[in-house]
Order: sequence, then structure tokens, then C-alpha cells
Amino acid sequence: MSEQGFTTKIVHADHSLNLEAGAVHAPIHNSVPYGFEDVQGLIDVFQGQPGHAYARSSTPTLDALCKKIQMMDDGVASAVFSSGMAAIVNTFLTLLKEGDHLICSRFLFGNTTSLLNTLKGYGIEVTLVDATDIEDVVSAKQSNTQMVFVETIANPVTQISALAEIGDFCESQGLVYVIDNTITSSYLFNANSVKASLITTSLSKYVAGHGNAMGGSVTDTGLFNWENYANIFDGYRKGDSQLWGISQIKKKGLRDMGACLSSQGAHLISVGSETMELRMDRQCHNAMVLAEFLQAHPKVEKVYYPGLTEHPQHDRAKQLFSGFGALLSFDLVDGLDCCELLNKLNVVISATHLGDNRTLALPVAPTIYFEMGLQLRQEMGISENMIRCSIGIENTADLIADFKQALA
Repeated sequence: MSEQGFTTKIVHADHSLNLEAGAVHAPIHNSVPYGFEDVQGLIDVFQGQPGHAYARSSTPTLDALCKKIQMMDDGVASAVFSSGMAAIVNTFLTLLKEGDHLICSRFLFGNTTSLLNTLKGYGIEVTLVDATDIEDVVSAKQSNTQMVFVETIANPVTQISALAEIGDFCESQGLVYVIDNTITSSYLFNANSVKASLITTSLSKYVAGHGNAMGGSVTDTGLFNWENYANIFDGYRKGDSQLWGISQIKKKGLRDMGACLSSQGAHLISVGSETMELRMDRQCHNAMVLAEFLQAHPKVEKVYYPGLTEHPQHDRAKQLFSGFGALLSFDLVDGLDCCELLNKLNVVISATHLGDNRTLALPVAPTIYFEMGLQLRQEMGISENMIRCSIGIENTADLIADFKQALA
């Protein structure tokens, strides 16, 4: 299987499970409880043996999706959650405790930045750094540092963290290295290559692709030694130590905190994932062409896209990723109004989301980063005249024509 292409493996993942009646899709199991003819089977599940007892913890449908995500991420085990934010929250809250220190990129999704303030209220110290500069990350380490968290391509300014250098640093210091791979996805970037310990992904975005299902995942790459991690509870220190971390995330995040994904949502994500390579190839192509068009337009002040040679981390992106992604932002020149431009677009939809088949756009400052305030927006490199675009799979010429008429 490892020699097969990305899409081939995904498309045939369910069928390889030898499903009933030769089905090629894993069925949707809607049952909440699972019964046993012999009560010992129920006891075994409660005591850690494989099986299903209650849908908050697992269902056969969720297991099938977990196997698919694990294969995409090239990991040893995956867990799925109700959203990408649920995956991140549960990673932090199940592996960190009061008094621990977390190093995070300053360039993060707005909701994740908001979450960091919540963590501080729980007694977890957080330091925000310029993760594009390894020296800034290294200098932030404290004696109580346990984890480093970064995104691959930052939303919305598209900064790219020093992913490989941070991986070497975390390995040398015994730190858990968590990479959010949402914007690139496992198709464009293998986080194992930079020694990630855990990979978080919002499955709602490029994996599902159709804007019709929410979900998130955490994958353990198998590269971190959990035997040396003090925050693993004694109850999970049994069996294969590679699985201790993901077992704690699953038990605490799903069973205790209830951030469970529905079987219906899991099925939609699984089916959507089959076309991820095809969709992302088209989206990356469209984004590159649009970025070049906008960069040359006199009414556009600046374009933020890693595929442009002028991007400060262009060489890094070219080295790490197999494509430059479909997230693109740009600043209009002074005097032009973002909302007026967006209202003139006909193909592009004014909406918040990423990874959809449709191209979506919004004014950044008054929407997704409004709560942060002007000072923090400026620290993140977000201008007050910035428009963020999630590029879809429309015909390239139609996208260019739409922006051309709106800018005119």
C-alpha cells in the first residue's frame, strides 16, 4: 500500500477493510449504545480492549475514518473530533497541566489565539513567538516548557514557520511538537519529515472539501517518546508506549470532554477526502494564477501568497511543500473599500471558511480578527485593508474575470 499514490490509497481505504457485502464505503453506524451477548465483552471494552460500547468514545464509522486519516498522515494512530478546534483544545487540555509552559507561533488562526488566553486562565503559561525565526523559538524555552505549537501556513498573512528547524530543536529538548496541518493538509505536506510529534487538522477544510461537514483530527506520528513525558497518567502507561499520548487524548477528549464527531459527519468527511488531491491541485493552480494577477494590478497594494517569489518564506515553502496552498490574502491600495469590492464580486462568495470547492472571501479586520483589536492585528501583520480568499475549483478564467470586473 505504501507504494501506491495518495489518491489510490484513500479511494480504496474503506474497501480494504473487507466490509459487509463488498461495500466500498464504510457504513454509517448511528447506534449510540453497543450490546454484547456476553457481558464479559462489555467489561473488556471498558478495561481497554478493542471494541465499541458507547458512541461518545467510538463507532465503527469513526474507526474507519481514523484509519484513513492515520494513513494520510503516515502516523501510528489517529483520533477524530467534532471540529478542528476541538482537536486542538483536547490536545492542549489532555497533555498540559497547571504550571506547564507552551510555546506558540504568534501567527495563528484567530480562534486558536483566543484559546491561548483561556489556557492562561487555567494556569498554563503561553509565550507567543515569531515562529518563522528559530532563534525566537529557542530563546522562549523555559525549564517548564512542555510543548511547541505552530501552523504550517498562517492564516491570513501566510507566514511559514521554521518547521524543520523547530523539529530539530524539539527533538533535542524532548518537547512535544504539535503542527497544525490544516492549510497544507497531508497532501501538500508530510509533517513527519520535520519530526512532528502530533498533527492536528481541521477536517472541515481541505479533507472534506465540500463545506458540508465539520470535524477535526489528531494523529500521533510515532516519533515522540511518551515514556519520558511526565503528564501521561499512570492508567495509560501500559501496552505500546507509542500509543500512550493518543490514548490519553482519546480517553480524556472523547470520553471525559465529549468532543465527539457524529457518524454522519465522519462519513461525509471520508467520502469528501477521496477527491482531495484533485481538488487541491486545481485550487493551488487557481491561487497561483490569481496571485500573479492581483500582484500586477494597480489597485492592489500587496499580495500574500507563498507561491510568489517575493514572499519572505517562498524558498522554505518550495522546499517543504509539494504545492503552495489555496489561501491567499491581499491589501487594497489606500482609499479603496474592501466591502465595496467584495460586494461587486459575482462568482466569489462572501463567507468565512477555508478549503471549500467554492472561492470564498472576506474582509479580515472587521470579521475573523475583529476581537483581537488593532494592536494585535498589527503584530500579526494584518492590515485594516486586507481581504482573505480561500480559492476554489472554479474555472480559472472565470475567477480572474470576476476579480477583474470588480476591481475595475
